[in-house]
Amino acid sequence: MIEKITSYTLAGLFKSKSIQNFIFLTTIQASNIVITLISMPLLIQSIGVDQFGLVNLSLSVIILANILVGFGYNLSGPRDVALSQNDKESLSHLVSNIVFSKVLMALLATLGIILAVFGLNMFREYQWILLFSVLLLFSEATLPLWFFQGLEKMKLISIANVFSKLLYLLGIVLFIHAPEQSYWVNFILGASALGINILLLLFIHFQMDIKFYKPKLGQLFASLRENGLLFLSNIATHISINGGLIILSFFSSAEILGMFSLAEKIAMVLRMFPSMVIHSVYPNASRLLESDLPQFVHFIRKVYLFTLLLGMVASLFVFGLAPFIIKLLARKELTEAVAYLKVLSFVPFLACLNIANVVILLAKDQKSIIFKSSWMMGIFMLLTSVPLTYSYGALGLGFALLLTEIAVFFICCFLNWYYNKKLILRILKLL
Repeated sequence: MIEKITSYTLAGLFKSKSIQNFIFLTTIQASNIVITLISMPLLIQSIGVDQFGLVNLSLSVIILANILVGFGYNLSGPRDVALSQNDKESLSHLVSNIVFSKVLMALLATLGIILAVFGLNMFREYQWILLFSVLLLFSEATLPLWFFQGLEKMKLISIANVFSKLLYLLGIVLFIHAPEQSYWVNFILGASALGINILLLLFIHFQMDIKFYKPKLGQLFASLRENGLLFLSNIATHISINGGLIILSFFSSAEILGMFSLAEKIAMVLRMFPSMVIHSVYPNASRLLESDLPQFVHFIRKVYLFTLLLGMVASLFVFGLAPFIIKLLARKELTEAVAYLKVLSFVPFLACLNIANVVILLAKDQKSIIFKSSWMMGIFMLLTSVPLTYSYGALGLGFALLLTEIAVFFICCFLNWYYNKKLILRILKLL
């Protein structure tokens, strides 16, 4: 395996636009990681571990609601933009439909949260923190990442993301100084992102000559209907990855919640790595699968081996330095948080195992199979995390998340073998 990895030169890797897309996506996530690493100790010192846990719990609810806002456009949008990039009129209608659809979904999600808080009296411990977090729904709705990804022009949006996170960090330093100000944390994050996103949309309109039309209701419903399976798949995936904190809130104290949240945030930031790889390579993989299967196999093998190696290195690095990382971020020793992080440190590597499976399903546009695998993953996560969390607390939840990553790998292997047996046999033969 090591010989195969070292046989690929860096110069060859950087020729691909997929790699260039990955670099800019990495820049976006790297800035997110840096700001997270800087903001976490500031927030823990300012609002305390308890409130920090509630802020992150609210963020988990918003991330779940953002699935409705995104509605699968993070996967379908780049492909549609790439196909329409030479037709400004078609591109204008496409951008208008997606932006208006996402804003409509943000409004519906906001109404749902307001109804849950005031009508059903849910989220009692952190109702106002959650209500002030709804601005994040509209920042997600106006984020044109899918547009620039489809055009393979990620430089501008990566720079914009850095400015957005710097504004968030500045807001924390200037305005967050006490536990009672915790409800402003996610509000500042949403406001900084929304402001930058509006500027990006204005740039798209005035500098790139993309018009914004008022879409017809039928067009909106047609667009939403086409993304139905991707939307449902994203629900299951996000429940599996981000639902753990919500489950833990039913069984543990705010202090345990805060310590697990600290460890989970580190692991889930690294968990974004395989997702970035998939988003970067699947458009090119789709073209190669149709036109040149040997080149497709060569491309996927190269990507897969590199991501497995990097995922393994990242997981071992976090496992070994867990005490130092927790002390650096929390500014004090948190023994339980270290134990949680050591368990969760292997999530990124296990997630990398499934990259090849997911790329094949996306390249073949098999939305129904993606839907099945996502919901199998979600059901498995719930069936394991609830009893393990009930019996062993946060540590049990950590092991449940590891088991979920392993289970979805075998699920996707089975589904690929069952539905794409001829293709898999040809790939294995070429390998």
